[in-house]
Amino acid sequence: MGDFPLEIVLALIGIAVPIGAFLWEFVFAGRRRLGYRVQMDTPVTGEIESVFPGVLPQLRPSADGASPDLKDISVVLVRIENSGVTTIDSHDYKAPEAARIGLHLRFPQRRVIGMAVNELSDPALADNLDADSGIAVREDTDGHIGVIDLPKVPLGPGDHYKILAILQRSEGVGEYPQPVLRGGIKAGRITETRSRTGIPLMMVALTIFLVLVIVVQLVVAALEPSPTPLECASGKLTVTGSSAFGPVVREAAEQYRKRCTGAEFAFGFEGTERGLDRLAEEGAGNSGLLAITDGAKGSGYPSLVHRPLALSLFAMIVHPGVGVRDLTVAQIRDLYRGGIGNWREVGGPDLPVVLVNRTPGSGSRNTFERRLLDGTQPDRAHVSCTALKGTVTTAPAHCEVQVTADMRKAVAEIPGAIGYTEFSEAVDAGLPTLVIEGVGAGRDAAVRRAYPFWGVEYAYSNGELPGDSLAASFLHFLTDQTGKEVLRAHGNAPCADLPDPGRCLPDQ
Repeated sequence: MGDFPLEIVLALIGIAVPIGAFLWEFVFAGRRRLGYRVQMDTPVTGEIESVFPGVLPQLRPSADGASPDLKDISVVLVRIENSGVTTIDSHDYKAPEAARIGLHLRFPQRRVIGMAVNELSDPALADNLDADSGIAVREDTDGHIGVIDLPKVPLGPGDHYKILAILQRSEGVGEYPQPVLRGGIKAGRITETRSRTGIPLMMVALTIFLVLVIVVQLVVAALEPSPTPLECASGKLTVTGSSAFGPVVREAAEQYRKRCTGAEFAFGFEGTERGLDRLAEEGAGNSGLLAITDGAKGSGYPSLVHRPLALSLFAMIVHPGVGVRDLTVAQIRDLYRGGIGNWREVGGPDLPVVLVNRTPGSGSRNTFERRLLDGTQPDRAHVSCTALKGTVTTAPAHCEVQVTADMRKAVAEIPGAIGYTEFSEAVDAGLPTLVIEGVGAGRDAAVRRAYPFWGVEYAYSNGELPGDSLAASFLHFLTDQTGKEVLRAHGNAPCADLPDPGRCLPDQ
């Protein structure tokens, strides 16, 4: 969600959840709902101790006097109600239109030996529950389940009636399974309800939820540090230099523009050396020009002032067909110094090695040579990688590219190729990256110096920048404000956050 404030997210959740609960309860799920509640389920015991002995034997399912031996008797009272907000008519039951019965009250492990309808919320309901309504008692003998078939009774919101049943155990021991009401309601449902005395459970849950939302908002407001206000500057800023770091700067500039609409950016990422040259030639007295470099500028640009940005992560990349995924620093040196010419020498296929280099003066090349080659490479005649793509290599070869995008393209398209680039660029291109000395490319590993291929990104200006300039404001944004999150998102470690910020000094 980017920079969307957490407080607004919590507020929206606090509004959306109660509205959603209301709509679900009273518009969708609760629009047509028939509920049932078992209000009493009591075994009838204590025949010997009763005040009127002989009562149980007189409970007969018929008046002919021929009654079986009654034992394990229980009495159940079930309330059937319209618990929704819409009237349930006889045609709203899912039973076939011609059928008179709409519901089935089932008593597992018990048979029904007597029943009665009582406590009608509306006396008019009696017309739908009399002897001609179809109400009946039966037994599902296969399942040993007593059943009371109930008619399609129209019920207005809040209407109810109760069924009193006298039951006898038909199988099993111990506690009886709960009675169940079966049937269906069109555009609605049948649910087991609870007593409505006290505060409804949903109200309790919503109250607790809203209290928690408020508490979390207070905690976030108390613990979250107040953001440093961004001092916006207007004008136009041109950023040149490192093509490897270009995507990071572009994204950071876009984030800056969202907050400071008076800022305008232009870019010229043609490599570190070209960026420094342009800054040296055009930047005197011009605060609207910055150069980004992969590493320090060296001694050739005395008027340029550096500002450390981040420890950046680089990676060795190979053509997918190479198959090798792990090399030592010594093997990388042998490859680029010509000591290894075929990938089979390091566990790969029988394939000539093609070394892809950035042109001299590239910051990425300087970082590569400094961190992994312990110096420079052998002098080689310039060969264009574009020209090499059209040939079949049968011996070790090499070629050079100008910018990072060309490096990724050359390694991806030339069989046997190996090269180097900023790590996030390699990931975006989907190219295999090499583990070096058993350690994979990772920001934390580079910070610990366990991973050897890293550099420092610098921003250079020609002289000191005016405090109210767009360049000064943008660099402050990159090093101390939201821009640091952009640096981290691309796998870099902001210099200000390093355990040893002095590591970003040019001579480190």
